[in-house]
Amino acid sequence: MSNRGSDSEASASEPELVNLDPATTAVVRGVVPMADLRDFFDASFGALARTIEAQRIIVLSPAFGLYHGSPGETLDLEVGFVTDRAVQPETGVVVGSLPGGRVARLTHRGSFDGLGSSWERLRSWMRARGLSAGEDRWETYVTRPFPDMDPHDLRTELNWPVTD
Repeated sequence: MSNRGSDSEASASEPELVNLDPATTAVVRGVVPMADLRDFFDASFGALARTIEAQRIIVLSPAFGLYHGSPGETLDLEVGFVTDRAVQPETGVVVGSLPGGRVARLTHRGSFDGLGSSWERLRSWMRARGLSAGEDRWETYVTRPFPDMDPHDLRTELNWPVTD
């Protein structure tokens, strides 16, 4: 994942509320120092590809990162894909899930460096409407990043469950 670009180069769609069904996922879980995040994603995608192919699992979504709790020096996260059925645990790949229910959503356009400001925009939008944010949230990487791509072309969907 490239970190080129800046917050000022990013833009975002208008936030919206959507209702989602829970989804079965194949994931790699970890508690990762911020400095090792890129390597964790790269290693996770390699393990996921091998396991999904070997088990003939059908991938139903772009890649995502599900974050548990608030970020700090480390991130507690799951990296994976929505799948047609549960994977058999193998080489660090396990069954996971994305929650169903009401979710606040915003599409971030631009480099990953601008994600923090888009998350804050979504949080502010939720607060302004009296919506309580869940502990977990996830990013769906709508545009697959490539090393030489223009970061302006990246699209990342931010999803934050709403608690009642």
